[in-house]
This record gives sequence, C-alpha cells and structure tokens, in this order.
Amino acid sequence: MTEPQTDNEIPRGDAAGFVKYFKHDLTSGFLVFLIALPLCLGISLACGYPPIAGIFTAIIGSILTTFISNSELTIKGPAAGLIVIAIGCIEDFGGDGMTGGWTDTDLAAYKAALAVGVAAAVIQILFGFFRGGILGEFFPISAVHGMLAAIGVIIIIKQFPVALGVSAGGEPLEMLKEMPHYVMEANPAIAAIGMVSILIMFLWPLAGKRVDLLKKIPSPMIVLLVTVPMGFGFDLLHEHSYTLQGHQYQLGEQYLVKMPDRVFGMFNDVTFPDFSALAYMKAWKWAMMFFIIGSLESLLSAKAVDLLDPWKRKANMDRDVVAVGVGNLCASMVGGLPMISEIVRSKANIDNGARTRFADMWHGVFLLACVAMIPMVLHEIPLAALAGMLVYTGYRLAHPTEFIHVWRIGKEQLAIFVTTLMMVLATDLLIGVAAGIFLKMVIHVANGVPIRSLFRPYIEIQEVDDHTSLILARESAVFSNWIPFKRQIEDIGLIQRRNLIFDISNTRLVDHSVMEKLEGMKSDFEQEGLSFEVRGLEALRPLANSPHAARKGGLATMRRLTVVADESIEQWLEEECVALGATGFTSQPCRGAGRRELANGVVSMNSKVRIEVVTTNQTCNAILEFLRSTVLPEHQVTVCVETVEVIRQDHFDAGALQVSEHNKLATMND
Repeated sequence: MTEPQTDNEIPRGDAAGFVKYFKHDLTSGFLVFLIALPLCLGISLACGYPPIAGIFTAIIGSILTTFISNSELTIKGPAAGLIVIAIGCIEDFGGDGMTGGWTDTDLAAYKAALAVGVAAAVIQILFGFFRGGILGEFFPISAVHGMLAAIGVIIIIKQFPVALGVSAGGEPLEMLKEMPHYVMEANPAIAAIGMVSILIMFLWPLAGKRVDLLKKIPSPMIVLLVTVPMGFGFDLLHEHSYTLQGHQYQLGEQYLVKMPDRVFGMFNDVTFPDFSALAYMKAWKWAMMFFIIGSLESLLSAKAVDLLDPWKRKANMDRDVVAVGVGNLCASMVGGLPMISEIVRSKANIDNGARTRFADMWHGVFLLACVAMIPMVLHEIPLAALAGMLVYTGYRLAHPTEFIHVWRIGKEQLAIFVTTLMMVLATDLLIGVAAGIFLKMVIHVANGVPIRSLFRPYIEIQEVDDHTSLILARESAVFSNWIPFKRQIEDIGLIQRRNLIFDISNTRLVDHSVMEKLEGMKSDFEQEGLSFEVRGLEALRPLANSPHAARKGGLATMRRLTVVADESIEQWLEEECVALGATGFTSQPCRGAGRRELANGVVSMNSKVRIEVVTTNQTCNAILEFLRSTVLPEHQVTVCVETVEVIRQDHFDAGALQVSEHNKLATMND
C-alpha cells in the first residue's frame, strides 16, 4: 500500500504533479488496467450490451473525467452495481441480453438503452450543477447495503448459468428455482472453465495472505492465464461437438467474447442511441433508476475513497457528479455503458501506489491501446471465465459477513437490510429501496419520533465562546432530516471556521445512519484543524452494543439485583460486586429468619444485610455466577433479580462510565 510522502507534501493532479508522479501513476494505471480489462468485458456482457461497450465506458470515463473531477484516486468505469438496471432496461425494450445470440431485437434494445443513458446523464449533470451531490446523505445506510447485497445475489443468479454454459433468462427468483435444472444441463467443458474461474477468484486472495508476492498479481489476470489456454484445449475457436456419457454437447465461438477481428476494428462497433425510445414512459423510469442508483453508488464510492486516501484529500462531490454525468453522456453517445466512481478498482489504485488522478487516465490509455491493437487476443477469452469473475463479485456484494455486521448494529437494522434485499429480488431496485426507507420510518415512529420531525430538524444554535458554537438538536436526528443538520454543521463549523459541539441529549432518537455520519463529520473537522464534539450520548440508550447503533431517549431497562446475607460477609460481597462491574451499591442492615431457621424452630430474627445493585444485564449475570459458584456453597444468602427502568443508563454501566470519564479528561487536557 502506498505511503504518504515523508516531507508531508500532498500530491496534486496538476501539470507539475503529472511530471513528478509519472512513474507512480503509470505503474498503478497499468496494474488497474489488468484488473479492469476482464471486469469491463464481463460487466458489459452481464448488462446485455456488446462486450466492447464496457471498454468504451472505461476509456471515456478514465480519460475524460480525469480533467473534470478533482477526485485524485477514484477510478471511473462500469460497475457491477448497475448490471441489474442495465439488463432490466434491455429486457424492457425487448432484448434478452444476447441469451439467444445477437439479433436485430437485441440491437434495437441496446440503442434504446443508450438513449436512456443519455437522458440519465443529462439529469446527472444538471443535478451536479445544482449542488445535488448531497443526495448520498439521504439514503439510510442499511437500505443501501441491502440494495447492494440484492444486486450481488442477482449477479450470482444471472451469471452462474453462463459459467455452466447454459442459456438462461427470467426474473431472479424464477431463475433461482431453476438452478438444479441449470446444473443438470451444464456443458461440461464450459462448466470446467467456469468452475475453475470461480475457484481461482475465491482461493487466490487466500494464497496472497500466505505469500506476499502473490498479492501483486490480480486474480482476474490469473483467471485469464488459466482459462484462455483451457479454451484453446477445448478448441472453442472452431464449431464442433463432443459426446460425454451418452450426451452430445456443442462447442464453438459462441462461448468466446465477441470482439473486432482486426486492428482498430473497435471504431466499427461505435453505436449511436435511438432517441425515439424516449417517447415511451418506460424509458424515463429506467433513466431515473440509472440516475438515482448510479449517482448514489458513485457518491458512496467517492466518499469511501476519500477515507482511504493516504493524504486525506477531499473530492468535491457536486463536481464529481458532473464529471460522471459528462462521462456517461459521452459514453452513451458512442455505445458505452453507464459509469460510476468504482470502489474496487479505486482501492486497487490506492494499494498500487497511485499519487494523482492521472493514474485513472493511464489505466484508460492502456485499455484503449489493448482494444485497438490486439482485439483478436481478447476474442480468445471464454465467456464462462468472465461469468466466474462476476459470480465472485456478486458474492462480495452479498457477503455473509454483511448480514452479521448489520445484525450487530441492531436487529431493526437487519430487518431494514433484509426487507430491502428481498423486495429488490421480488420487484426492482427502486421499489426495494423505497420499501427499506418506509420500514425505517415506521420503526422511527414506533420508537417515539414525532412525524413532524422526520424531515424537519429542530435546532437551537448557541455561541459558547469566540471560537466555539453549540448546536442543540431536539426531537430527532435521523437519516431523513440529516441533510439540514449537515448543512448547519458545515456552515457554522467548516465554513465559518469554528469548533462545534453537537448536543443530542434532548432527542428522542438518533438513528444508525446519523451515528455513522457524525463520526465522519468529526474526521472532517480534524482535517481542518477544528474540533467536533458529540455531546449527550450518555443520556440515550443504544439499541445494540455497536458504537454505531441507534440511540433512543427515555427510560433505559436495567437489572436490580438484591442479596440478603449475613452481615459478616457484607464487605466481601460489596467488593466483589464492584470488581465484577457494578458502578455502585446500596447496603442496609435488616433482620429476619429464613426457611431453614423457621424449620429448626428459630423464631428470633438474626442480623442480616440487604445489598442492592442496579446494573446491566451482562454485569448482573456475572454477579449471579459468582454467587452460585462461590457464595452459595458456603453461605446462606437470598438472591432476587428484577427488571427496572432508569433515567440514565450510563450511571449504571461501567463501560459507558469509563468512556464518559475518558472524554471529560480529554476535554480538560485540550
């Protein structure tokens, strides 16, 4: 991974930076090109576009947007996240994604999709000019992750039959039911290529963890190095058949990537949009989906790259949206796919030592040279190999750890995540995301958020001193009213150059999305040499143990443990309770007789002590275990546990108390 310059110089993508960081950017551009080449081909085919369309997009995106966006390390190009929209648009206009070969109907659908891409690009450009880059702040994080996971599942469902050499199409859930049939109908030779590709994609990263040298070789290139010779071995360049266990199977060029058959033949594949398609209402539905989902993915990726940037440079999101829009406009005009700021290739760009935006440009230059000079070589790539790469891409989007991560943040977040995922699979992206947003709002209202504050923030601004301001939030701070909060925070803090205290102690709910965004704001302030303090967290109870979990106002549920024991062990019990995590106790003398004493005829009441501890469920269980294992075998004690509600949870939570004291000490030291 690249390291910042020792002289603290921040690389800039200007004329001087082009010369100074030429070696770093050229090297990274070449390595990213090796990753991008097969992915562009595979994504394009999965979208129902000609394979060269993805190359057109990457070339235009990398070379053109380099000079428009100020994002230094993002790689622009086609992305797996847009596959579902692209193939949906193609199918809505009568195409079948080349399932049955490239026909006139497929060509017409392709040209209609290009017109839709142009319309979406124009909206995107206007959106960026009118400072619409803040769109990415609206969508709840769990719904976005659910959408991406659903896209991953759909990619797996759609590409697995291709990896088996089977022609298949239809809705995702319908295709899922047919998976056993696809396996039974698999073409063994093609399936061998597909399965080898999938195994390499999954196993190569594991090998890289054991041998550092292997990390530098991208797994897609290993797939090509293995599967292209396999294609030669199966003689896929020539039409023929073979028989295996009584079944006859066909092989031929239909299982290879279709590319120009001569140098510079790519220019013959330039295709122009059919703007008559925009006369249909369905065209505008897909244009809005390209615009909304594409812009959202691009913004999220660009923000993620900013966080990964070793020099912590910040891209202008509005400008980046304009750059992507211009790139999409040009790409769609010549037959390319829609593009976004792509996170996987951008991460590889950073890891390979890129310094400036010119690394993105160089990766496009290498793509241009490759497809212009040696398209005949690209024709030898098996489609099953590209499908195997996309199966792995889909798996990463819908990785099982995503479910675990969301569940740890809160059960309600998992419900939103799963609802979005299932609705996307059953319907489409917009309905799925809308369902996730609607469920999140219902949960907010159920947690006490007034409907009036779902979209409107209730803010009070106070001046603390000459350099510090206080924003006091009331009612709620949730994803749907975060944008006005963000504008106030940036205006008072980052623009007016003031330290800021954001007090949420009087809110009824702060949701998971806002908790994560507040952490991001703190980082933004630190980069500007300012302080950003979130105050009042201790007054709200988290809905899960994660620091990013939603926090709710009102009474918090705790456990009250009451122990009645002989006064001779009072001090011992009190010390052990504190050692196990109790933040305090109440002890008072009492008199009484237990069951054994009454059974033995002892009616005089003995001196006892009553110890009460209010604490968390975890600490309560630890104390109970101590009483069972250590105290009860040797002493007669009575133990009672009740559920109680308290105003301030942090007063009874040792972990929260330590964090609070640490924050107070840090503030004093500052």
